[in-house]
Amino acid sequence: MNRFNAIFERDLRKFVRNPLVVAMSLLMPIIYLVILGNSFQGELKNLPIAVVDLDGGPYAVRVMELLRSLEAGPRTLKVRKVSDQGFAISGLREGVFKAVLVIPPDFSRDVARGTRSELGLFLDNAETISANSIQGSILGALPELSRERISVREERRTYLRDIELYRKIDYDQTLIPGVVIMAIFLGAMTTGAFNMVMDRFLGVEESYFLTPLTKRDIVMGLVASGLLITTILALVVLFLSSLISGVYLWQMLDLWGILLILAVIMLSTLGLQGLMFIIMGRINHPRIVGVLGGFLNVIFFFPSGAIYPVESFPGWLKAFARVNPETYSVHALRALLFKGAGLSAVNGDMIFLAVFAAVSVVLGTIAFKRAL
Repeated sequence: MNRFNAIFERDLRKFVRNPLVVAMSLLMPIIYLVILGNSFQGELKNLPIAVVDLDGGPYAVRVMELLRSLEAGPRTLKVRKVSDQGFAISGLREGVFKAVLVIPPDFSRDVARGTRSELGLFLDNAETISANSIQGSILGALPELSRERISVREERRTYLRDIELYRKIDYDQTLIPGVVIMAIFLGAMTTGAFNMVMDRFLGVEESYFLTPLTKRDIVMGLVASGLLITTILALVVLFLSSLISGVYLWQMLDLWGILLILAVIMLSTLGLQGLMFIIMGRINHPRIVGVLGGFLNVIFFFPSGAIYPVESFPGWLKAFARVNPETYSVHALRALLFKGAGLSAVNGDMIFLAVFAAVSVVLGTIAFKRAL
């Protein structure tokens, strides 16, 4: 019994004497609740759509009023009226809009005469959940237009013609960018800075003091090895997840597309490797790394837009998503994999990832502790 008490007391003392572990044990469940609760809010909100009115008649005005009611009431849509259809479609391809609704010429005349009238809805079906939500919201509003027509002697209907901008994409396929980013995060957690923590815990790091190695030598060496290992892991995960979900990369991508995906993966890896050095630069026990791992995964992964549209987040979480490197990684991979996008569509993402990688590696080197 005494031996049991000794082990029991020792473990309690180790836990209590590590304030970071205590604090994280208390705060993590609360933060999980806040992050997850606001990342998955059920109905989608604030999905940006562009409306191109080529008619200008009274029923076109009524369509805009119905869309504004969806914007003001359930807040499903965030409507922006534009005059240039080419600009709207370009914004759709670049992710500025989730859909483009086109009101064709003579729409009001066709509605008034009772002839077939159509609205064109271009959908970004690379994000299946957003596309389905927008389609359902607009279809639900159209009967209001039917009930307000001049004549009720015959049934008249307004049709919504859906135009999916890209080939058919299933929901499980849309998760591939998120799966790859999670693989990168796990690789960054278990290489690079983690190896430094293990060396420090096992006493191996003391041997570095007998060498002329500088902080920069140690950090850059660990970052380089972590970059190689994590990039290979991410590419393998990308290949396997694509096969499982039925996306055949060799049929979708050319050499330039593959190089851009590789660049996104490497920049994402560098950024997270540097971030891990900032966080773990002075940690000396692997238990703390384990506690931080799950916490950081929730903090960065779920607000990235990998599962739920960023546009539907509350304001404070949307602001965090704008500085979250995984948000830009997911957006870039989704555009390259499913939209056939080129460099012009992802250059903003890559610039952010490159700057974030450079800053995090520099700060990680500064934060690294080369001392007992």
